[in-house]
Amino acid sequence: MTKLDDYLIRHAEERPEHDALVCGTECISYARLYERVREEAAIWASVSGKAVVIRATQSVGFIVTYLAVHLAGKTVVPLENDIPDVRMEHIEQQVRDNDIPEDVADILFTTGTTGEQKGVMISHRAIVSNAENLIGSQGYTDETVFVISGPLNHIGSLSKIWPVIMLGGTIVITEGMKNMDAFLSAFEYPSFRLASFLVPASLRILIQFASGKLSALAGKIDFIETGAAPMSQCDMLVLRELLPHTRLYNTYASTETGIVSTYDYSCNECIAGCLGYPMKHASVFITEAGSVACKGPMLMTGYIGEPALTHSVLHEEVLYTSDLGFIDSKGRLNLQGRMDDVINIGGYKISPVEVENQVLAYPGIKECICICAEHPVIGQVLKLLYVIDETPDFSQKQLVKFLKSNLEAHKLPFLYERVDKIERTYNGKINRNYYRI
Repeated sequence: MTKLDDYLIRHAEERPEHDALVCGTECISYARLYERVREEAAIWASVSGKAVVIRATQSVGFIVTYLAVHLAGKTVVPLENDIPDVRMEHIEQQVRDNDIPEDVADILFTTGTTGEQKGVMISHRAIVSNAENLIGSQGYTDETVFVISGPLNHIGSLSKIWPVIMLGGTIVITEGMKNMDAFLSAFEYPSFRLASFLVPASLRILIQFASGKLSALAGKIDFIETGAAPMSQCDMLVLRELLPHTRLYNTYASTETGIVSTYDYSCNECIAGCLGYPMKHASVFITEAGSVACKGPMLMTGYIGEPALTHSVLHEEVLYTSDLGFIDSKGRLNLQGRMDDVINIGGYKISPVEVENQVLAYPGIKECICICAEHPVIGQVLKLLYVIDETPDFSQKQLVKFLKSNLEAHKLPFLYERVDKIERTYNGKINRNYYRI
């Protein structure tokens, strides 16, 4: 079976001087990358144990180690860089105590916003299938220069390494969006085939605070993909104006499902929740309960040490998710939120995402979340928490009026509160678990 390191070896031979990795002032070619990977693989091969648990740093060194562990025939377990030592030791013990199937390449621990963290096992076959899904649907080439800003222990950014290495493109690693100028400077790399993956929250920050700089890069950015959380229609429309020659994708993916479907809204309608057609190796259907189910070689192998939990979501080669969705008349997958996030108010089942998308369309709103709250008289009600930008004449009264004209009565928030920030996970998702009553 072909693995990711097979492609690395090929490129080291066929295009040895081509830039493989760039991080700050450090730049290494495919020949040098393979040399470093081979040297480190020899070290890992002599270490006992099936898996290697490491901290995922935004560095060339992490990519070298990631590929070297694979080449040594072991499994990589990348964890967030700032994970507490106690938690890291717990995961190391968990990995040692459980059998790992021979083909498992990576074990990615989920962010845990809906419960206890789970170790998702991903096979070499799934890695190659996910890479081919992205290549076929988003137009990666051997000249693609992919700017990675997100954490490399999360599938959102880690999965972009796979197609780039497979084709022999270039990976540019940054330290995220904490320093916006540093992030944007990565796009100064001499290429007109630049690409990136950014969660909707990061795209919204760029739109609000760096629209001019982003627009100036319009001729260099080939495509931008977003995922991990819903993107509002208003942000899609603005981004399409700022980057008129850039392909813009909304993608459906998760650690368990792999990369499933994508929708290019740069040349189609801007539809919130639309995630397009299944990719080359994927298929989807909607269950009787209204949730999304996926099939294909890109699926996880299972949860480490959790056979019963694995069987509850993955059986007969079908992965059953908690995402609510539908297939539209054109055969495209559309999401409506998660089953766990649906709020039941007075017998009405309400998707908070639908409310939030309308709120985000109102001028002056920076971010928001719709939650369930307790009212002392009438019981459970919808509550909107919102953050505003620098708009001086913002009016909550006008916001409420706007929502009344765009939402059904039972979907209108009853309570409103302006806050300084919305709690998010480290990879940009709204942390809904934080707000549950």
